[in-house]
Amino acid sequence: MAVETKKWLKFRIVSVLLIFLVLFIALLSRAFQLQVLSGQKLKTLAQKQHTTTLQLQPERGVIYDRNGEKLAASILADSVCADPSKIADPVRTSRQISEILHLDNAAVFKKISEPKSFCWLARRISPEQAAHVEAANIEGIAVVKEPKRFYPNGELAAHMLGFVGYDATGLEGLEKKYNEVLKGKPEKVAWSRDAKGKKLFLRAENNETRKDENINLVLTIDSRIQYLVETHLQDAVLTKGAKGGTAIVMDPKTGEILALANEGRFNPNNIHGLTPEKWRNRAITDCFDPGSTFKPFLVAAALEEKVVKESEKFYCENGTFIVADRTIHEANRQRHGVLTVADILKYSSNIGSVKIAQKLGKEKFAKYIENFGFGMKTGIDLPGESAGLVRPVHKWTKVDAATVAFGQGVSVTAIQLITAMSAIANNGVMMKPYIVRGFADKNDRLIKVYTPTVVRTVVSPGVAKRLTGMLTEVVGAVDGTGKNARIVNVAVAGKTGTSQKFDFARGVYSSEKVRTSFMGFFPADNPQIAILVILDEPQRDKWGGVAAAPVFRNIGDQILNCFKTNIRETPVFEQEKTNKVELVSARETLISAGAAADDESVMPDFFNLTIREAMKKAKTRSIELRISGNGWAVHQYPQAGTPLGEERVCSVTFEVEN
Repeated sequence: MAVETKKWLKFRIVSVLLIFLVLFIALLSRAFQLQVLSGQKLKTLAQKQHTTTLQLQPERGVIYDRNGEKLAASILADSVCADPSKIADPVRTSRQISEILHLDNAAVFKKISEPKSFCWLARRISPEQAAHVEAANIEGIAVVKEPKRFYPNGELAAHMLGFVGYDATGLEGLEKKYNEVLKGKPEKVAWSRDAKGKKLFLRAENNETRKDENINLVLTIDSRIQYLVETHLQDAVLTKGAKGGTAIVMDPKTGEILALANEGRFNPNNIHGLTPEKWRNRAITDCFDPGSTFKPFLVAAALEEKVVKESEKFYCENGTFIVADRTIHEANRQRHGVLTVADILKYSSNIGSVKIAQKLGKEKFAKYIENFGFGMKTGIDLPGESAGLVRPVHKWTKVDAATVAFGQGVSVTAIQLITAMSAIANNGVMMKPYIVRGFADKNDRLIKVYTPTVVRTVVSPGVAKRLTGMLTEVVGAVDGTGKNARIVNVAVAGKTGTSQKFDFARGVYSSEKVRTSFMGFFPADNPQIAILVILDEPQRDKWGGVAAAPVFRNIGDQILNCFKTNIRETPVFEQEKTNKVELVSARETLISAGAAADDESVMPDFFNLTIREAMKKAKTRSIELRISGNGWAVHQYPQAGTPLGEERVCSVTFEVEN
């Protein structure tokens, strides 16, 4: 029995040891599987349980004007998000959040009750609201910083700049055209939690890499010229009771757009409730009959083809001329007898233009219309450009050939008109219009520069000079239709235009609804500035010479008074041998701040003043000050030295130095 007992005990001991050995091997195998074979997978699962990662939209590049003035930038704004999986009491949490952020309680409850790990509750809220959310320290709720697009000058150049959506994607204007350049790469933000779900820390991933890839735009636009153009255009629209208006300022020798404006304006900082009709860039999208502003291109073609001379005379039928089954009348029922080609332009004779077109021939006229760029896009770097409409010449009737001569029955855009007029100013050479001068990196080093592009030569330099001489008479002569566009001590070449709008309901051209326009350039002997002004459906003064020409004069006069040197030579970014680019103001182009301090007709300089000092200074010149922020003045608009108009208002931003 003793021997059997010993054997049994030995067997039990061996069995237990074997069991322990098997269990030990199993544990080792499991540990190897967990830590080695499945380690990365389990680590990822753990991170998902304890870490929430959010991909934020990137901070967009800055948009500068030609002098380094910021037209669009990004600022950091607070947004509130939630992790519903970490919210223990959705009822209580939704009530707290809705009270703090003034949101609908039911909507918040629905969001945080859904089975997901992330949702937005409010985007880009005020700092005060963000502080209240953080102070509440609600489990499952976080406040994160995300970029918000900001347009420092509000409505200024809004149609050109466009705007972005909540996802930081450009939706209109330059923001849309150059979205891929400006947008950069997204940024990831993560916060970790302990076993109880308490937030431990918040961090940003790949932040430096993202910032290195930000690209800024440098425009050809001068914000000061843009401001005065918008101001005068708005004033004219209101004064004349017009439906709207457009104005473009261009450097005819380079194609650079210095200003492009549409009235009425909108604020891209707040687009809620606006319709596409409001933000449409009519300067490049809307097509219309050009009216008499089309006559210079007819005369240019006739001169180039040597079918007429400036002094050649045409009988203008005393105001009535029949072509096929159509009776052609002079504008405003004028009655002209014999006129030279130069006089036909000066008095803007419709019948004289028809007779020049008949002598030129419709095939040659159509060729020059195409060469001047009508019926095709200019290629300007803005989205939504229209090509206009010019019917194929083989479809022209005799009446069509006659009416096109004075700008009826052909459809053009404002950008086409100013580009074609600039070709005459530039010795017959057409330049491609453009808005973006170049790209700069985050340190404002130029990494790409666009240079002027020649499109084609449309007429010879000699013809361009001869035509310029005739257009100078349109403005300079006592009885010229463009006499209201005269600028003191400067020779201006230009042309008026009044075009009837087509009434689609009645199928005829309206005698009530018109577009009035004036386009021209100066100085006539060495053109530096070309300007086009269009007023849509003015209720008073329905002629280009009395409605649009004065707007041209006011804009041109202020440009000459405010800018002492050649606009085209104004530096955009000044590049040194080190390739370092400094943002600089235009060299001696504006009245200096010192002169502004003594000249009561211009905006004073508020820079570095306290609010009290700025208000005292503004009061001495009866200027209304619109204040934002606290501390010392760091930015003002309009800038110091800008001539004061009837609306004496200045917006000044104050900041506290860190």
